[in-house]
Amino acid sequence: MPTDSLRDAAFCDVLNRELVCALGCTEPIAVAYAAALASQTLGYEPDHMDVACSGNIIKNVKSVTVPNSGGMHGIEAAAVLGAVGGDAKSALEVLESVNDEDRARVAELLADADYCDVSLVEGVPNLYIKVTATAGGHTAVVEITDHHTNVTCHTLDGIPVCGKSAGECAACAERVVAERAADNADTPMSIETIIDFIEDGDIEDARAAVERQIELNGAISAEGLAHAWGAEVGRTLLGARADDVACRARARAAAGSDARMNGCALPVAIVCGSGNQGITCALPVMEYAEYLRCDHERLVRAVMLSDLIAVHIKSYIGALSAFCGAICAACGAGAAITWLCGGTREQIGATVSNTLGNVGGIVCDGAKASCAAKISAAVDAAILGHDMAMQGRGFRAGEGLIQDTVEQTIASMGYVGRVGMKDTDVEILNIMIGKTQVC
Repeated sequence: MPTDSLRDAAFCDVLNRELVCALGCTEPIAVAYAAALASQTLGYEPDHMDVACSGNIIKNVKSVTVPNSGGMHGIEAAAVLGAVGGDAKSALEVLESVNDEDRARVAELLADADYCDVSLVEGVPNLYIKVTATAGGHTAVVEITDHHTNVTCHTLDGIPVCGKSAGECAACAERVVAERAADNADTPMSIETIIDFIEDGDIEDARAAVERQIELNGAISAEGLAHAWGAEVGRTLLGARADDVACRARARAAAGSDARMNGCALPVAIVCGSGNQGITCALPVMEYAEYLRCDHERLVRAVMLSDLIAVHIKSYIGALSAFCGAICAACGAGAAITWLCGGTREQIGATVSNTLGNVGGIVCDGAKASCAAKISAAVDAAILGHDMAMQGRGFRAGEGLIQDTVEQTIASMGYVGRVGMKDTDVEILNIMIGKTQVC
């Protein structure tokens, strides 16, 4: 296969893997998915559930509204709702089938404080969920690791449901990851190769996924602007400066998060395992494309550029960390806006570096209403980075984490997010769960 064809196939594969649909914040949904799979394995409504999670899962589920729950929050609500009314076959749209009867039953079960026990597990990957459900003298265990639907253990009464041992399941998951990495080895991801693909590549195999992202994420943004969700960050921005394209771009992205973080039952297309990042990658680009009167083909390619740059930057950090993932997505959106405006490759790279040099230190303190404000701040920084780049201005190498090239800057910021902020992540969690008292 020609080199360009290998590149196009690899990038389309990345987009198709990333742009899956999810109903609500992906961390509570992953908990609900594990619980629904455990309940399905039992064949009964569980008599009791134990949910063991990594700190990052607890952090991201604590304050966000579980979709289709009628306003419930927390791991217990997500797990019990998944077990009672979830459809495991729907993966990250597991709670779409929940009805009023299910919600009433969940409220009844949660009234018993001993029905669902939640515990923090240390020494596991940042994304880790283990649901143990019992009923009728049987026990089902479902474990998810590293990715929101990556089931690494699935047993009934200690016997693997898939016919493999838990160790073999984990080894299988690791092998899939290794195979994907090998598939992409001939086409290493970089700003340059991504732009090559966007400008000259065959995007047909990923077109449907990006079209769906534009449609779904546009719909939840419109919902967030039309109605009062959360702190109404998007509506606040639009009400203040509706005649400013930069403000509208921030408003549309923030509005999608307003709705999503506060229980809106509309699905979104995720990027890097996050609906907020999928929204941030798409909505500012959509607003600028409309403002610039770009045709639909150019919009689709611009959103692809945004998605792939976000994936590229986030790959240095990992699924969950103390580094706010909206920054990675905003870098992608800013780069795509520069591309839409006819910027050079150097200006596209400078947009990314300028954005990271500005807001690279925003911390993630869990999924909640204020995520919309962080998205607004990240997109604002990306648009500033774009404006600076288009005027030949930028932060210089040696200033903080800025390096000689955009790829080196991405790597340096990724190292801080992955390694340097580990202790930050722990202390944020300790404060959130009351383990550390700061006043």
